[in-house]
Amino acid sequence: MPAPSTKRSTSGRKTTRRQAGTNHRSGMDAISLLKKDHGTVRQLLKRLESSTENGRGDSGELLRQIENELKIHTQIEEEIFYPAFRDAVESEDDQRLYYEALEEHRVVDLVMPEIKSKRKNSDEFAAKAKVLKDLVEHHAKEEETHMFPKARRAIGAAGLRELGQRLKERKQELMRGGRTSQGTIERVLRPFLSNDRNSKRRRAA
Repeated sequence: MPAPSTKRSTSGRKTTRRQAGTNHRSGMDAISLLKKDHGTVRQLLKRLESSTENGRGDSGELLRQIENELKIHTQIEEEIFYPAFRDAVESEDDQRLYYEALEEHRVVDLVMPEIKSKRKNSDEFAAKAKVLKDLVEHHAKEEETHMFPKARRAIGAAGLRELGQRLKERKQELMRGGRTSQGTIERVLRPFLSNDRNSKRRRAA
């Protein structure tokens, strides 16, 4: 049986083609990466809920971490994963999941400033933190139950691995201090809104 061919890696070590293929396949795909993000935020939200209930003084720092995690997660989804999902699926019901996910992001964006405006040890802060937790958990469950399984079928394993790499690189860029965009949803929707306005003008004419 012929020995597997070898190639030299960028680090100078020899690797077999078989090993290289295994390493590529073992990379975290888009869905695994996004689910990992969901788990991180869920844990932070639980800690925030416990902090507000017990009157601990770390609520402000936890909220800052949650806000940062959500901003980065939201941006990589809207820039990379959601457009790939939208382009891969065909049915109107599946397309609707895309728009619903964007809208759920927008609702979270509206709630966050309200929480930050409240005193950290107040009942209002605790109540709004609970609302935020419910919103995020509902959104994550919707994605994991409905969107992700459809994405796995429509995009395929290889496509999801490629998206996972792009998501990872963009996330690392944002964590290093790259600009997060508050207007990502508007930018994503702009072509569709423009087409809709043009269609209305043509009908009116």
